[in-house]
Amino acid sequence: MRKFCFVMMIVFWLCSQSAFSQKTPTGDPKDFQMKTCLHSVSYAGFWRGQARLTVDEFLDKAKQLGYDGVMLMAKRPHVSPLDYDDAARKALRRKIERLDLELVCLAGYTDFTAGSDKAGIPNVEIQAAYVGELAKLAHDLGTDMVRVFTGYERPDIPFDKQYALVVEGLKLAGKEAAKYGVTLAVQNHHDIASHHDMMHWLLSEVNMPNVRAAFDPWTPTLQGLSPEQIRQAVHKMKPFIIHTTAAQYVRLPRYHYELTLTNFEPEQTLIRAVPIDRGIIDYETFFKALKEIGYQGYIAYEMCEVLDGGGEIDNLDATAKAFLDYVRKF
Repeated sequence: MRKFCFVMMIVFWLCSQSAFSQKTPTGDPKDFQMKTCLHSVSYAGFWRGQARLTVDEFLDKAKQLGYDGVMLMAKRPHVSPLDYDDAARKALRRKIERLDLELVCLAGYTDFTAGSDKAGIPNVEIQAAYVGELAKLAHDLGTDMVRVFTGYERPDIPFDKQYALVVEGLKLAGKEAAKYGVTLAVQNHHDIASHHDMMHWLLSEVNMPNVRAAFDPWTPTLQGLSPEQIRQAVHKMKPFIIHTTAAQYVRLPRYHYELTLTNFEPEQTLIRAVPIDRGIIDYETFFKALKEIGYQGYIAYEMCEVLDGGGEIDNLDATAKAFLDYVRKF
């Protein structure tokens, strides 16, 4: 009986592994492909001066610019589950297929530590249910990946309590996503587990075949890691990486004038977006590291801050096109 149960556990584990098509890196550089997708947040009108396109207009734009696929923002003004009934989902999927684009993933917006100071509100369950709705939407639209975040750290709440909520939330959300054959790609964006060592620990602790990493170089760069340290981080995260998003930034120094001292005191620097070929993030090292580990996912591009040159359509287009020109050398 024990032998039978052990065999069934192995079979279940193998089935769970094969149920999700997102591939982790192979370790062989020959398997690396430079597949690009454009994130619709780049044309969502969120940032000061940024133009806003409808979803259909954005899809036409991604095709016109020459991207292989798209990453769609799963909230208003783009693809919110609240706005897309069955008919709208079918129409959007037909549009994507007609343009011969790949819907790489939906971008979810989670925060598993929200409301952690209010124990009576089942926020983790609410977030997991939201992810489940995104997974169903993803399945209906023809993709099997949803990008998610961990959680922002709240003051006056013990850190380990907040960390535990993220673990619980990712496990619950992973189970909901699994119902639709969807993999969650956890981006190193929010406070909790933003460093690659802690993210590796977090994903190992969650230990689910459909909870993986969307690992970007933006966070480790702002955390002060050198290009070589970022390369080592990519190698460490190799078992988990299935997606990444590229964006480029510069630091603009800020100072406060202290009247009583007749002097300036330094403040935290301001971050602004610039084209991919200039800025603080060493993408040559990062992309080469992805190649070294045999990365097989897409590389998304986003313009997700106030952009040098302004947010008019012509400048957004030129900057998005410059990314494609840049990555061709890899």
